[in-house]
Amino acid sequence: MIGLAMAAFAYFSYLSKTSINPITGEKQKVSLSAAQEIAMGLQSAPQMAAEMGGETHDPALLQYVQAVGQKLVSKTEAANSPYKNNFQFHVLADKQTINAFALPGGQIFITEGLLARLDKDKFEDEVAGVLGHEIGHVIGRHSAEHLAKQELTQGLIGAVTAATSDGTGMSGAQIAQMVGNMINMKHGREDELESDKWGVKYAIQSGYDPEGMIRVMEILKQAMGNNRQSEFSSSHPSPENRIVKLREEIAKLRGGAAK
Repeated sequence: MIGLAMAAFAYFSYLSKTSINPITGEKQKVSLSAAQEIAMGLQSAPQMAAEMGGETHDPALLQYVQAVGQKLVSKTEAANSPYKNNFQFHVLADKQTINAFALPGGQIFITEGLLARLDKDKFEDEVAGVLGHEIGHVIGRHSAEHLAKQELTQGLIGAVTAATSDGTGMSGAQIAQMVGNMINMKHGREDELESDKWGVKYAIQSGYDPEGMIRVMEILKQAMGNNRQSEFSSSHPSPENRIVKLREEIAKLRGGAAK
């Protein structure tokens, strides 16, 4: 009974967090207000930068990335979002890691390691594709959604721990944790594909070639090599799958057939 009560509380608490995204119109379960997302991102940004070699020592490169990022914000629906005045674009000095990511509220990072891999002839289009994708994560409030799901998962884990152990060698908590991880991984893959669509849309709206995103996926595919997990057990869709979806989205927005 205690376990059932805990599970019911966690579930109904999750349902109570429903709100409408003002940009996408999507009904979402989120744990934070836009102001809280902005504050969390600002507070976390220095630590995130420190963990990846700090900010770049190349002011020209930083200025270039910031200019592309701000152009994307000004030319797209991001300019109408609650985060419009809080988007900040950072270049991390880490030359080995090939990555880009967004914190809640508009703090967006790209590593020198990724920038060094981009095609010099298509550099701005590819930078725009990466930054547009990360802006999509912010607009989509994916971090806030993920936090709400984590809170639900932790509540269910606590409920199962209080209620059961199935005798198979795994405790109820371990089983619930495994299921919770699978839920959150699926959620992460959907977020990536959704942000890929926004990246294509924002690139086109800002006058960039959206094919730049496909070239970035090829770079990620090469960088991952043979060390990739299966898509089922990964928090991200495979680069091959993302390329297929990107081509479909580009064709749809351009009004043609996918190549």
